Amino acid sequence: MSELDELKRVASQGNPEAQYKLGNRYYWGEEDTAKNFAEAVLWYTKAAEQGDADAQNNLGLCYLRGRGVAKDSTQAKKWLTKAAEQGYAKAQEALRSGLL
Repeated sequence: MSELDELKRVASQGNPEAQYKLGNRYYWGEEDTAKNFAEAVLWYTKAAEQGDADAQNNLGLCYLRGRGVAKDSTQAKKWLTKAAEQGYAKAQEALRSGLL
């Protein structure tokens, strides 16, 4: 089983860390994974809904930039706020920056 297959297996079982990592692989097109923003959003959402601050931040940025989803400042603010409330500095900076 390849590393990607193993990551997909663990992510599919509901592991938020694996879901976040899989989202990153799709977002950046890392290693043996083709870049796919929509697939990245899918996996970031799964992890974000379980409270993963990294995924919440990245999902908020996807909504802010319209990567894999339509631009939606309401959703961007929702997810960045969730990450910021957990002390995620980059999300706090994004909220303070006035981009939303």
